[in-house]
Amino acid sequence: MITAFPRVALLTLTLGTIGCAGPTIPHDPDLVDVTLPAPVDRVRTAVIQVLTDGGYEVDQKNDEQLTTGYREEIRGPWDWLLRWRFGTGKSRVEAQVTAATEESTRLRLNVLYEGKDGLFTRWEDSPTALPQTAENQLRLIKNALQIL
Repeated sequence: MITAFPRVALLTLTLGTIGCAGPTIPHDPDLVDVTLPAPVDRVRTAVIQVLTDGGYEVDQKNDEQLTTGYREEIRGPWDWLLRWRFGTGKSRVEAQVTAATEESTRLRLNVLYEGKDGLFTRWEDSPTALPQTAENQLRLIKNALQIL
């Protein structure tokens, strides 16, 4: 005789899985657009230094565009497996550094952050973790430029 336990367990698992699925929570892009009182070369150097120190590999597309790959969030021999299977957050940065005047620079930082919280979920846009926010990156860049 077949018991009802497997059916009840399957039904509970199915309903629990469906109940956990839902739409993503919308959030504003993590973007900063400022003018800094420093020459463009100093700002570009400071941006590269801060992003490199923060675990990003910086790719300079041209004189104005800087992009990074995903930041190394977990360090270890199995980090790829942990990120791929179990999830965490990952971020990358796009920066645009243009000369506003001879002694000032316009900086536009965009931090793109994705999160994943389980084995069977996919990476989704998420609110940026505090250490990687555009505001925090700007603070570190100002510190590197010694701007109050």
